[in-house]
Amino acid sequence: MIQVSSNISLKVIEEADSDLLASLMKEVYPPAYAHFWKDNGAWYIETQYSNSAIKKDLKQEKSDYYFIVYQGEIIGNFRVVWDQQLKDLAIPKQVKLHRIYLRPKAQGKAIGKTLLLWLETKAKKEGYKAIWLDAMDEKQQAFEFYKQQGFLYHSHIFLDFELMNDDVRKMSQLYKKLVF
Repeated sequence: MIQVSSNISLKVIEEADSDLLASLMKEVYPPAYAHFWKDNGAWYIETQYSNSAIKKDLKQEKSDYYFIVYQGEIIGNFRVVWDQQLKDLAIPKQVKLHRIYLRPKAQGKAIGKTLLLWLETKAKKEGYKAIWLDAMDEKQQAFEFYKQQGFLYHSHIFLDFELMNDDVRKMSQLYKKLVF
């Protein structure tokens, strides 16, 4: 376990945790994103959190995948990919915040903010110059949260998932230059 704060820690996700991660995402994803999908997000969960997809994510070099543990309970997941560059961002040595999902009951407790500060500190120690992420434009609360944490708009992409509703496909790519 990695202690992030007095009540937040990170537990490394291992292959044996695949079923637990899939179960967690079946609980966490639909309340936030079901309305984005023609099938309420079932296809996304089944493909992105299948045992084979999880194993592939775990085998990716220079990535860390964690369960977020708050007061002893697993309340979400957090994935970081080191040395992944945001296209056309001329800052060397970048890290991508790939996933952060929290159970609804865990939101509003500064967990996301605490994890971002932890990631910033770790990235700086390792010599990284920027953190970046993709944020769904239709999730205005999350989008605003990242802006409040100092992230800036860089560009956007459109997701091409067949079962995704057309009006929610836009994702903004945000970055934060790390100040030493």
